[in-house]
Amino acid sequence: MTLASSSPAARRVSARIGAISESATLAVDAKAKALKAAGRPVIGFGAGEPDFPTPDYIVEAAVAACRNPKYHRYTPPGGLPELKEAIAAKTLRDSGYQVDAAQILVTNGGKQAIYEAFAAMLDPGDEVIVPAPYWTTYPESIRLAGGVPVEVTADETTGYRVSVEQLEAARTERTKVLLFVSPSNPTGAVYSREQTEEIGRWAAEHGLWVMTDEIYEHLVYGDARFTSLPVVVPELADRCVVVNGVAKTYAMTGWRVGWVVGPKDIVKAATNLQSHATSNVSNVAQAAALTAVAGDLTAVERMREAFDRRRRTIVRMLNEIEGVTCPEPEGAFYAYPSVKALLGKEIRGRRPASSLELAGVLLEEAEVAVVPGEAFGTPGYLRLSYALGDDDLVEGVSRLQKLLAEAAD
Repeated sequence: MTLASSSPAARRVSARIGAISESATLAVDAKAKALKAAGRPVIGFGAGEPDFPTPDYIVEAAVAACRNPKYHRYTPPGGLPELKEAIAAKTLRDSGYQVDAAQILVTNGGKQAIYEAFAAMLDPGDEVIVPAPYWTTYPESIRLAGGVPVEVTADETTGYRVSVEQLEAARTERTKVLLFVSPSNPTGAVYSREQTEEIGRWAAEHGLWVMTDEIYEHLVYGDARFTSLPVVVPELADRCVVVNGVAKTYAMTGWRVGWVVGPKDIVKAATNLQSHATSNVSNVAQAAALTAVAGDLTAVERMREAFDRRRRTIVRMLNEIEGVTCPEPEGAFYAYPSVKALLGKEIRGRRPASSLELAGVLLEEAEVAVVPGEAFGTPGYLRLSYALGDDDLVEGVSRLQKLLAEAAD
């Protein structure tokens, strides 16, 4: 290698961006769709996307907005004032958390909300405690913002919930933020009110900030209940940032509307960033989101009932497979089974040594797409979204049952 080839001028992609991993969930979904387009009968459990269409009344609001010249121009980069007011009202209605419009930034989906909030909070070297299994975007957003993700791992024996003792063991003098997600992607874990309060009081005691992702707030099942952390630990509110959006609750993943709720100085800083990054979110999408958050939750409840039915089906069928252990998820729409007992076994002439390799075998041999645990920081597991039709769900897991029944020492 010549000296010139290693110089900054010779690098085509910056080290910062070159270090970012591709979204594993979107990659699996894209591969499954490509195989389907090529005529393969692939069933995809990869993407966290409801199979329901966006409710008609929300779509009609977008149609009306398209015809309104008011929405044909730039609007405030922080969000339509009427949408911010509606988000404040929805936050009070759904979680009991009272905020005002100045504490809200409307973003291009939840991912932008997460990145911009971390960018506003973190300086280079600041540490963020990240419970694992984690959603793939969290550590990448932290690194992009200059922070350092510090993983704390929970497994199926605790229902994928971390303890205060684990968090305290990970805390250092550089720790600034705790990431708290309940209900969780990828595990479906839901922390009880008591567990949420205990973790929040620990964070408050040590002067930490908390980012809490509430995107799955309405998707809880059985006896589980959603708890908003700044509501049960109000003394933490001045150091708590909440991210949320319309994607999961209203089947609006493609509309790209999320938001940040937090202290005014953090929200103002994140708004300044967004003013240079994207300006305002699409006005048509914001008008649709306004109708969604201001309306009732009837359509949401119908979807929740369907997810609950599918949840029970997928857990039962996965646990019927020898070598698979699947705790019952209490929220979101994911199952996260352990497949560690299957690794190293022979399956049609192959011996997958990792969940990544096993996922490849499942796609090639059973035409079923799943996301390996490596994507979520915990090898030895698979994530299956049950946000797909009942018939496809049963057919897909039946294929897994048939293939994995062949696993042999």
